[in-house]
Amino acid sequence: MTIGDTGAGLRYGQASGRWVLLATVLGSGMAFIDGTVVTIALPQMAADLGDSPAGLQWVANGYTLPLAAFILLGGSLGDRFGRRRVFMVGVTVFAVASLLCSLATSIGLLVAARALQGVGGALLTPGSLSIIQASFAPSDRGRAIGAWSGLAGVAGAIGPLLGGVLVEAGSWRLVFLINVPVAAAVLWVTARHVPESADPDAPRGIDVPGAVLCGIGLGGLTYGLTAWSGSGGGDPLVVGTLLLGVVALGVFLGVERRSRHPLLPLGIFASRIFRTVNLVTFAVYAALGGVFFLVVVQLQVVSGFTPLAAGLALLPLTLLMLLLSARAGALATLVGPRLPMTVGPLACAVALVLASRIGPGASYVADVLPAVTLLGLGLSLTVAPLTSTALGAVEVRHAGAASGVNNAVARTAGLLAVALLPLLSGVGSSLTDPATLEPAFRTSMLICAGLMVAGAVVAAIGLPRGARARPPAPAAVTVPPCRHCAIDAPPLVAPEAERSAT
Repeated sequence: MTIGDTGAGLRYGQASGRWVLLATVLGSGMAFIDGTVVTIALPQMAADLGDSPAGLQWVANGYTLPLAAFILLGGSLGDRFGRRRVFMVGVTVFAVASLLCSLATSIGLLVAARALQGVGGALLTPGSLSIIQASFAPSDRGRAIGAWSGLAGVAGAIGPLLGGVLVEAGSWRLVFLINVPVAAAVLWVTARHVPESADPDAPRGIDVPGAVLCGIGLGGLTYGLTAWSGSGGGDPLVVGTLLLGVVALGVFLGVERRSRHPLLPLGIFASRIFRTVNLVTFAVYAALGGVFFLVVVQLQVVSGFTPLAAGLALLPLTLLMLLLSARAGALATLVGPRLPMTVGPLACAVALVLASRIGPGASYVADVLPAVTLLGLGLSLTVAPLTSTALGAVEVRHAGAASGVNNAVARTAGLLAVALLPLLSGVGSSLTDPATLEPAFRTSMLICAGLMVAGAVVAAIGLPRGARARPPAPAAVTVPPCRHCAIDAPPLVAPEAERSAT
């Protein structure tokens, strides 16, 4: 069965609605978990496949790069060719890539499989929320999206813990292999219970040139920054790839300005508030990218934590965001986003200064927990107001585009941070050598703290006093404030939410 944007009729309390929720939560949960769980296994990967800082960086960035570059394209493909179809293709690609990751015999093969995982994630992530928005009756969409958001938050919370359990119980390969049966279950449920939907008003053309140029630009910058630490800034390949990245991104902006169906609608940047929020997003999520890449490695390599203990270490952060994100969004509605988006990053900066003290023989209660708790409180104040302000800064009909851009900015910031931080911190020849990693980690945390301070300053200067974080759509669209805001990127709002509001 195929339905359009106005033909949805599933009910939240019925079995048919629960099946759709199950498919979308499990599918998006795989992508959310894989964004963070792999860092737990990096020391074991290095021991098994060979220790190379650039290689280990690419294990993380090989996934994030295509995800950041193609997530907007994934949403457009779903609208054009069918959301269920594209979602199932994404899940299949993700499963095959996960199997290849589990079988990899070298860092190079693992990075290639991770890149394929990122492509799958870019196809399935926007589709999961779009399917809910298109399938449920208007009166039940709010409850369905709220349930999806909350359950996605739980998936994010258990990711590091799951990684620690799997690494200690067997091998780092299980971190990837577990995705295969989950993906099989998602495909079975989707094929049997999820209705097809598409947007009859979607543009006939797809901005393929924009997607290719964005991928080349981000890839060139990421490769050049990653290779710099090993080859030096004067290496011709480093210089060439950096120039390629800059030129490709410049051409990308020119293409988007002239495109009739751009991936990046530049007109939404006319809003000063939207520009400010995305600058804050870049600073905050660049800092988070560095934190979540390095902290669990530091805890294992330098502080002697087991993989399970390192996975548990960050759990309070996500639990605090689960409990407090909705309340922070409500606070921003009352007092405006300027105050929480200034105080929140400053609290995060203090937390990262505290985290910089984590070293050999660190105590979890004395050295780790205070930093993690303060970071969780700061992010709870920051992320929900940031997301709602990004959506409220543009016209309702552009809410989906604004959400996608804000999400892509966050992922790009994390991508570049993982590429650049080891270079700036002087991590040297190894991410698994305690003597090298300890001072580099301390420097990295201080750099990330500086990024948080920069985000707070931008918010304080750029957001007008008393600005309100208004909702992205009128009540008829029933898009609720997020109950949990993920730590890898702001939540996506389905593009059809903006269309149904017009």
